[in-house]
Amino acid sequence: MIFAGETIADTTGGYRILETSHPPVYYLPPSDVRRQFLVPATGRSICEFKGMAEYWSLAVGDHRSERAAWSYAAPTGSFAEIKGYLAFYASRVDACWVGDERVEAQEGDFYGGWITSSIVGPFKGPPGTMGW
Repeated sequence: MIFAGETIADTTGGYRILETSHPPVYYLPPSDVRRQFLVPATGRSICEFKGMAEYWSLAVGDHRSERAAWSYAAPTGSFAEIKGYLAFYASRVDACWVGDERVEAQEGDFYGGWITSSIVGPFKGPPGTMGW
């Protein structure tokens, strides 16, 4: 994943999480993320499946992307393996890849899913889809 000319993360050890009606979210191990570019962001949210999420902004030189990532410090039991792993909004960085394929950001920016050619919608996110 690239932001402001820097590789922020590069991994083969992440988790691909699937939830109802949206493309996969990739949770990346903290050891494979250049954490010096992460700044704690304000606000929290609750996922009914994973628990309380905290947010992170990216800061590279004069470039900043607010709430570009999120993580779970204490996920629910079913998701314990993603504790401390980071997920990034593809729309809030310059580029993300799954393998050699560049990712398309999920529309609407609520769920943060990464769309590749092997993923077929419809997805939640665009106007009119939040009530599915």
